[in-house]
Amino acid sequence: MTETVLVTGAAGTIGRLMRPRLARPGRTLRLLDLLDQPPAGPGERIELVTASVTDPAAMTAACRGAAAVIHLGGISREAPWEQILAVNVDGTRTVLEAARLAGVPRVILASSNHAVGMRPVAEAGPGGVPANAPPRPDTYYGVSKVAVEALGSLYHDRFGLDVVCIRIGSCFPEPPGVRGLATWLSPDDGARLFEACLAAPSPGFRVVWGASDNTRGHYSLTEARALGYSPRDDAERFAEKILAESAPAPGDALLGGGFTTTPVGEPNPL
Repeated sequence: MTETVLVTGAAGTIGRLMRPRLARPGRTLRLLDLLDQPPAGPGERIELVTASVTDPAAMTAACRGAAAVIHLGGISREAPWEQILAVNVDGTRTVLEAARLAGVPRVILASSNHAVGMRPVAEAGPGGVPANAPPRPDTYYGVSKVAVEALGSLYHDRFGLDVVCIRIGSCFPEPPGVRGLATWLSPDDGARLFEACLAAPSPGFRVVWGASDNTRGHYSLTEARALGYSPRDDAERFAEKILAESAPAPGDALLGGGFTTTPVGEPNPL
């Protein structure tokens, strides 16, 4: 039997990294984005959908027949409030409502470390910051991720969807700078975490951290491990190179790093 998993924001940074890693025999990846995407390669079971997460009809159609939705779509940096509200907040509600109407039982939502970005790193303690740490957003973007989590909670409690929110650290092929030694989620571990979220029996509503098992990590992985996540990577193997080339940046004393120093509402680099 073929399982279909809808991935929104599939042309984005994380979506592109996950496409080959989430491929499985018997699974079709339905990849949704407004941007052009490469056609299916040899052996790929791919359905390409060109649509916006803000379009209710398109999202409901895209959700039909899906076993789960991985919602990565949205603005991934700071931006004016009107854009953040329309895409990240209203767009997430649109995705959840489409999943509900289409009968999709499980949605995985991309949250972010920026939902708690103003929390000092010094508060992490030996076990790391718990995944359910109260919100302390660092930007409008961070506020939108707090709203994403709240919407996920609502759709679980009111409509019975299984919803897992992943507070993603920094998912890139290599850690981005000194801060990345603590926040890195390797692409392979990212796929392992998504697979755990897809496979966990009846997770209900959960918030988990998305990070590798980093020696210098700030985040507790207890909650993610409880879902079956077993990380294998550690940013420490990049430490010598990164520390030789980079220095801590302003804001690194806070979980949100550079987002905590960017002007609120103004576009900033990833």
